[in-house]
Order: sequence, then structure tokens, then C-alpha cells
Amino acid sequence: MLDLNLNDLIARSLKEDIGTGDITTNSTIPADKTITGRFLAKENGILCGMEVAGAVFAFVDPSIELVWMKKDGEAIEKGEVIATVSGNARSILTGERLALNLLQHMSGIATRTHEAVEKVAGSRARIADTRKTTPGLRVLEKYAVKCGGGSNHRFNLADGVLIKDNHIEAAGSITKAVEMARSNIPHTLKIEVEVETFPQLEEALAAGADIIMLDNMNCADMTKAVEIVAGRALTEASGNMGEKDLAEVARTGVDIISIGALTHSVKALDISLKFKF
Repeated sequence: MLDLNLNDLIARSLKEDIGTGDITTNSTIPADKTITGRFLAKENGILCGMEVAGAVFAFVDPSIELVWMKKDGEAIEKGEVIATVSGNARSILTGERLALNLLQHMSGIATRTHEAVEKVAGSRARIADTRKTTPGLRVLEKYAVKCGGGSNHRFNLADGVLIKDNHIEAAGSITKAVEMARSNIPHTLKIEVEVETFPQLEEALAAGADIIMLDNMNCADMTKAVEIVAGRALTEASGNMGEKDLAEVARTGVDIISIGALTHSVKALDISLKFKF
């Protein structure tokens, strides 16, 4: 379940979508018309976003009844009825697009994540997201990654230290960056360092990094890097991982494979709402 107050997001999104009023619906549908519709899966995938879609309809009209046949994280098949919605026709049509947009988007992320997780099954590697999310939708998108079987990286910049190339350049070196971080953060936070070369890897290990991000390394170099680390830190493969052979990456022995494409360029899962049975 999502631990999130969705009202602000829904209110802003509905205002954007409705404008001054749903002219088509209000001019063609009687105000007292009631109807029942079905949400249909138009392709195979993993369902995610039922709570969010339900919150949209509840915000528009609390009397709308939504009954789900599937749960978030469950597989759905093309042609399958995943939910029914009943109530005032105007209200349902008003909330339809926003509910579908969020449901399709989140299900697309869950499906893409599930596919990635399946490719590394049997290995030690975990599939993780990144902060490359849609502004304002991060919590929803990261929840969708979890529904697809993936893991969440940092939710925001306060969640942990991740020293990347620009931090290293500004600080002067990996060693200085790690030393400054250690002196300024609570002992409960971990420090991750992005490296591109073996000398950087050795420096990060010597500085006491807890996690080593292997950025844009080929599989042979990642295998060697994992051997060098030898369990002294967690290892994370990063850099266009959405385009890589994930099974091959997993065989290098890395602990985590982070994929920005899980959220920043995912294809929505095709789901429709039909009134006609």
C-alpha cells in the first residue's frame, strides 16, 4: 500500500485535465445517468496503481464504486477484466483519463521492472531504480518498481551520500570527498562512490566507501572490479543498463544493477475502460 496523501497530486492533475469543465460529457450525458464499466488489459503485464486509480475516482465522486479483480504486483493478461467501476456516468468520465494515465504508467514501470528482474533470476544481483523519475511522481514510480520486484535506490538527496564525478572534481579527489562526507554525516548513513577506472576504484576502497558504483564499465572490467573489491563494499553496475544484456551483467558478480530507464522512458501498459459489455 502507498503511504502517501494523493489529494494534492490528484487535485492539480484534474484541474489541468478538466479546465473549466468537461464540455463533451456535460453536453451529451444526463446528469443523473448511472453506468458500469470494465477496465480491460489490452496486453500482458504487471498491474500497478489500483490504489491511485481508486483515489482519483473517490476524489471526483465518493459514491463511485470500484471493484478490483487483481492486486498490485500481479500478472494480468490481454483481454482480462481487471476491475469494474460503477456510478454516475459524468463522474466516471471526468476521472477516467487521469485514472488510466496513472494506472497505465505505473503498470508499465512494474512490467518493465519485472522483465529486468526475470533476466537476472538466480544471480545475486538486484535490480534498482534511480532518481531519473518524472517530477512529482517519484513516490508512485518507485512504488511501481517495487511492485515489479525491483529495489529502490535513494528517494531523494537526503537518503544517502552518492559521490559522483562532479562531486569528486569539486572536492578535489575521491579521498577528500569521502573524508569530508564522513565528517559531516551521521554514522548511520552509507557512502557510495562512482568510479570509472581501476585507480579510482582502489582510491574509493582505501577511503572506506561502503558502495562502489561501476559507471559505464564493460562486463570484463566489472568482473575484475568485483574481484578487486572482494566483498569489502557493495558493487553497483550503472550506465545505460537498460540497453545491456542484464544476464551477462549479473554474471560479473555485482550486487546491484541500477536502471534509469525503468522510470525515465518506460512504455505505458495498454489498459482501457469500456462501458459497453
